[in-house]
Amino acid sequence: MSALRELLIYAVGREASDLHLKPGAPPALRVNAELVLVEREPLSAEEIQAISTEVIPRHMKASFERSGEADFSLVEEGVGRFRVNVFMSTGQHTVAVRHVKDEAPSFEALHLPPIISRLAVAPRGMILVSGTTGCGKSTTLAAMIEHINRHLRRRILTVEDPVEYVFSDKKSVISQREVGLDTATFNAALKRVLRQNPDVIMIGEMRDVESVMAALQAAETGHLVLTTMHTGTAPQAVPRMLDLFPASERDPLRLALAENLRAVICQRLVPCIQGGVRPAAEILINTATVRKLIEQNKIEKLHAAIETGREDGMQTFNQSLADLIRGGEITEQQGMRHAGNPEALRMMLRGITLDEGRRILAT
Repeated sequence: MSALRELLIYAVGREASDLHLKPGAPPALRVNAELVLVEREPLSAEEIQAISTEVIPRHMKASFERSGEADFSLVEEGVGRFRVNVFMSTGQHTVAVRHVKDEAPSFEALHLPPIISRLAVAPRGMILVSGTTGCGKSTTLAAMIEHINRHLRRRILTVEDPVEYVFSDKKSVISQREVGLDTATFNAALKRVLRQNPDVIMIGEMRDVESVMAALQAAETGHLVLTTMHTGTAPQAVPRMLDLFPASERDPLRLALAENLRAVICQRLVPCIQGGVRPAAEILINTATVRKLIEQNKIEKLHAAIETGREDGMQTFNQSLADLIRGGEITEQQGMRHAGNPEALRMMLRGITLDEGRRILAT
């Protein structure tokens, strides 16, 4: 049995989401969002190099030699499917492995707010799932694709780096393209995606000007675009996209976003009292108020719009955390740890509301 297979079997048995291999250190698992060291001897640089040489796909070896990093999917028979990143660190091979479940989970299994299932069946527009690394963005996207697949007849195209969840056609027809295997680059795939007659386009990550423009063009022409971005809060997604462009191009882009953005879902995973994790979700929906704020470049007021928009399905991180605490799913201590403003959350839990959002929107 190979060293990696043995470690993957152990990681899956521990219900770990991730496995990290670093020279001179024992393997580390991420279990319920916490890092746990495996009780064994540290791995040598030679052992990890042998593992990476074994698993890097043949078509990516030359690229890895040039760039020092490789992303790919790995199927270990009888164990599971994994997303693997091999990279160089201080001149040595280092490996990060993410366990991907065989089937895309449901919204109920992920404990996501019901509004997300309604957003998933939107006829057009752009929906962003944001958050930090490891917060479950890809899993939420997969749940949205599977929800569409089960309920609507749609032509769905995905561009991923690498493919994580593999979908089986139900009501929809799905084609998945992996960068480096099915297409040379993200941008090459996105340039041609509209010629492939999609209704829904899933872009694994918005990472540059070209991917933002391709997503906006698709949304403008009547498609539903699902994608991810690294941001700490939902309102930050708007300036993050704008900052990719030169200052002279941002005004027309902002107006295009105001017209075509459907929603931003930002996630944080919080350890649950019963074990596992629960997603705290901040949700921004492009209501008439939000659209006007983006058009007028009043981005600083988007948080206030979320705070006052619960009737429209919006919620801040603090509102989401308060719901989880009151529902007995997470501890107050964990809620405070993951809150952007712990003092405001503490007051919310004690029934003290300042109605700050309405005051900000009124100014």
